[in-house]
Amino acid sequence: MPGWLAITLLIVLIIVNAGGVVMVLLQLPGTWLIFVSTMLVWLFLDEYVPVWTVVALAVLTAVGELVEGLASAFGAKKRGASKRAIVMSIAGAVAGAIAGTVLIPIPIVGTIAGACAGSALGSMTGDRWAGKAWPETVDAGKGAAVGRLWGTIGKVAVAVVMWLVVTVAVIAP
Repeated sequence: MPGWLAITLLIVLIIVNAGGVVMVLLQLPGTWLIFVSTMLVWLFLDEYVPVWTVVALAVLTAVGELVEGLASAFGAKKRGASKRAIVMSIAGAVAGAIAGTVLIPIPIVGTIAGACAGSALGSMTGDRWAGKAWPETVDAGKGAAVGRLWGTIGKVAVAVVMWLVVTVAVIAP
């Protein structure tokens, strides 16, 4: 592959991966975009993208998913949520992110606020369904919302690290 074409593809990779970080802010699978796009470029340009980069991204992708997925559940559980409430908080976060994006038309803010509110409402719904009283339900809902926010912050941090790993690997081989 000609050098100019390889350099162009690497620049596109860095830009696409930056888009992956933004996707994570929008509650979309940006870490997966970073991992898959880098792996595809590695398949064709392994002299520019070392294999350790792809391995590191695989590990970081898994870490990002665990952080995001478990933070809301841990936040709710810490405040006494039932198992049903924990499952409902995860489903509520997905529905809330979609609703927040539509109802609060401020990019990123609406999505994150919706995910946190959806996580809280999902947790509260699950606890009420399990027969818990309102004070316990509200407390667990707050825990789910705070956990979701920290999960989002954690996953964004992982996505930024992923972007930096690729950028450094490509620029300083």
